[in-house]
Amino acid sequence: MQNTTTDDVTEYVTVLIGGQLFGLPISRVQDVFMPDRITRVPLASPEIAGVLNLRGRIVTAIDMRVRLGMAIAKDAKPPMAVGIESKGESYGLLIDTVGEVLKLSPDSREQNPINLDARWTRVSAGVHRLDGQLMVILDVDSVLAMGGEALAA
Repeated sequence: MQNTTTDDVTEYVTVLIGGQLFGLPISRVQDVFMPDRITRVPLASPEIAGVLNLRGRIVTAIDMRVRLGMAIAKDAKPPMAVGIESKGESYGLLIDTVGEVLKLSPDSREQNPINLDARWTRVSAGVHRLDGQLMVILDVDSVLAMGGEALAA
């Protein structure tokens, strides 16, 4: 996918996680896929769902519900994943569903509301208000920061 950020529009891939709308900058999204077999990694952090093989690449699967401090999904629907690359590593962010691509003006982007959950604030690059719904913009680098300070609730 091409990075089509210009001075007047930024494109986001929208995803639903626990009923909440999130946006990922399209420039950071490599692909969207249904994860096949995820292999657990012993002693990994709780948000690491495991690793999977995607077209010959080893991909670390991150459970975004756990990462964001949400309840585990009660339905047995298989998660979808958004493929991200960072510092030469491949990641799959496990999400509930993928929505549409939205083109939004940077002017409509707002700072994080003061009442936004602290775990979300650490991984958010701001919000957009869309027809009565709040879209939280995920900062991919913060989401992938696996240090203890990023995981502290």
